[in-house]
Amino acid sequence: MRRRKVQNALIGLLLLLSTLLINTAITVITSSENLYEDLHRETRGSHELLKLTKGLHDPQRVQEWWAGQQGITVSSVMTYKSMAGIIHNGEDIPNLSLYMMSTPDQPFGTDELVFAQGQEAAHPEPGTVWIPTSLAYKYNVAAGDTLQFKAGDEPLQLSVSAVVIDLPLGGPFSTTARIWMNPADYQQDLSTVSVNNSYLMGIRFDDYSQSAAYWEQFEEFLGTPFMEERTTYEEISAFYFIMNKIIGFVMTFLGLVMMLVALYTIGFTISDAILSNYKTIGIFKSLGLSSRKIIFTYILQYGFLSLITIIPGLLLSRLLSGVIIELSLSFLKTDHSSVHIYSSDTELIVGAGILLLILLVVWVYAGKARSIQPMQAIRYGMSEAAHSRINRKWGEERRRGKEFEKWPVPVVIGLRNVTKNLKGSLLMLVLTTVTSAVLVFGLVLLNSIYQMQETSPLWGYDSSDVVVMVTNAAEFDHSSLTADIASDSRVLNLNWAGYAIGVAPASRTQASDPAGSRPQSVNIPLTVVEGSMDEIGLASISGRNPHNRNEISIGINISRKLNKEIGDVVELYIEKEKHSFTVTGIYQSIANMSNQARVTSEVVRNLSAETGYLNLKDSADSDDIVQQLNDSYGSDIQAVKQQTMLDSVFKEATAVLIIPMSLLGLLFLLITCLIIYSTSRIHIRKEIKTYGIYKSIGLTSNTIRSALTLGIAALAAAGAILGIFCGVYLLPGILRGLLSSYGIVKLPLLMQWTGISLLALLSITVAGCGCWFASRIIRSHSARILVTE
Repeated sequence: MRRRKVQNALIGLLLLLSTLLINTAITVITSSENLYEDLHRETRGSHELLKLTKGLHDPQRVQEWWAGQQGITVSSVMTYKSMAGIIHNGEDIPNLSLYMMSTPDQPFGTDELVFAQGQEAAHPEPGTVWIPTSLAYKYNVAAGDTLQFKAGDEPLQLSVSAVVIDLPLGGPFSTTARIWMNPADYQQDLSTVSVNNSYLMGIRFDDYSQSAAYWEQFEEFLGTPFMEERTTYEEISAFYFIMNKIIGFVMTFLGLVMMLVALYTIGFTISDAILSNYKTIGIFKSLGLSSRKIIFTYILQYGFLSLITIIPGLLLSRLLSGVIIELSLSFLKTDHSSVHIYSSDTELIVGAGILLLILLVVWVYAGKARSIQPMQAIRYGMSEAAHSRINRKWGEERRRGKEFEKWPVPVVIGLRNVTKNLKGSLLMLVLTTVTSAVLVFGLVLLNSIYQMQETSPLWGYDSSDVVVMVTNAAEFDHSSLTADIASDSRVLNLNWAGYAIGVAPASRTQASDPAGSRPQSVNIPLTVVEGSMDEIGLASISGRNPHNRNEISIGINISRKLNKEIGDVVELYIEKEKHSFTVTGIYQSIANMSNQARVTSEVVRNLSAETGYLNLKDSADSDDIVQQLNDSYGSDIQAVKQQTMLDSVFKEATAVLIIPMSLLGLLFLLITCLIIYSTSRIHIRKEIKTYGIYKSIGLTSNTIRSALTLGIAALAAAGAILGIFCGVYLLPGILRGLLSSYGIVKLPLLMQWTGISLLALLSITVAGCGCWFASRIIRSHSARILVTE
């Protein structure tokens, strides 16, 4: 350990970092799930949410049936009005649907609120509201601030008295927010808002696996399928985990790669040490030292090295895990409690597993010492067979000396440095490939999310330039806005869309549980378009958008649930009427996890088209159009650019991803430089006499160093090309498997080839620097001494 300080330090660093990455990934994933599950249990979180907005069922009757069932907890009926339009510090908060809640008496029964800021109370004080952390933390709203709500002719001003954790509707990427009002304020301030009351209730099962049986009984009680919106536990919880699953996937994959590199380096180092000390080991064995004790020497060395690196790696992973979880699950923390990290059990398992794996590799490679014969080692310094091979190779080397006559001398020196050290060269190739893949994948993923507007249809969104959301449907005049827009020469087209619920009855669905549980009815949110879906920019991954009233396009997860493909017939109940549709397209959408569908407006009798999509002849006019519409129609609408709406959701993802992805890139650049430095230094020391002869016949130190560096740079260039392929195709392909359950089966990526090329060049430069620094020993050695030796 004293003689090989650089190598052992490098191996220790590799073990530390691989432990750090693997344990961080496991800790982040398990902590996220445990943290959510604990909070869900403590707050008596719902397994399902029922929203009754269309008046198709009696809310009180529904609540009473569920309340009368054994093994079920149901909340009270919560009354609210759906609105849009909120202003903080004079600025509109975009893309946010508001549920203005008449706060019932606590406890609610399910989904109890956790107070993150402000004083806990039974109800908000008159003139104040409680807001969710998803709104407060994202837009820097704190207790004591004043918010304006677009409710009627005059904005409604209310101050924030508390910020609460609202588990079912306040998660990451949420575009809804429950605003908890004082019941008296609700009656007084919203009485003039001509929006019908809607109702919401949460259902919690003692045994969630029995939900299908309860639903079968419930729909028998109703006499029809449940026609309103139903949100399942999987949909409620999914987006709390998605970012940490992506980060965990990347860290686990790269941590395993780094561990393999560490194990390969250990094997390479042990093999090199045995060959370098072949004669010494032979002498020890001739004096009576057994092979078992020699092997145990290596086990002791690397066991000690592992312990002093794995333990710090596990401790550091706590800090890194804390940072990632704080960023990704910030909505679950309060002023008086931070996000808890669950790691004790996994740390022991990960640490022990890595230690055992290292000792196993050491035992396998150190086992080569068993084959050393003392007489051969003392006589040849190697095995007799190896000595014979070297003598045969010497003749071949003399014949290959003519390479110097065919190619420039620096080219041959660089090439021979790569080909003569095949194991080390393979290690360098793998490292530069992985490093380039990490850098390229990080850039492509972050850029694709940041520039989502360019691929928004493939994420399930529209591609329009401006979106108009109606905030005061009773007072708003559709025809007036349509006429104004039609007369504006800058506008290309305008289309409207609304919302409805379609229900596929249980008899038409397949069991959601592959083990064979009973099938359930499926409630499907419908995007109902009054106009052209093609003009809005809605896209399909196969097939086309619906054009006629008997056609439907379905999300990929609805396709799976109903077992339907293009050309199949889907039967849905909409507004208690049965409809048959032909599937014309299948699309993917990150929103609602592709549990949705699209139909034309002809199938919905009472459609409230409250979202307009404008395409402009020149997108540069978007800001002017938005300003003009908001000034003209005041509180009746909220017009925003589509880019603003996407940023309101996905800038959050970019902020969470940028730290771990940047950290991983820097770590792999550092590791690549250090390993190439160490490997090159070992090989240069072995060949130092040859380089001394080169110097004695006129080559300068810098010429030799440049030749070696160019050879490594060429090897790194090959690795960078492979890395670009892996970063653009392989890693995203693996990530698709993770996102498939979220409704994304074709990951929409944007290739920024300039940035990709620069990152590949960076990995080549780092590899070259590692070799250049390692070759400094050539400059410090005298050619005369080397030739004499």
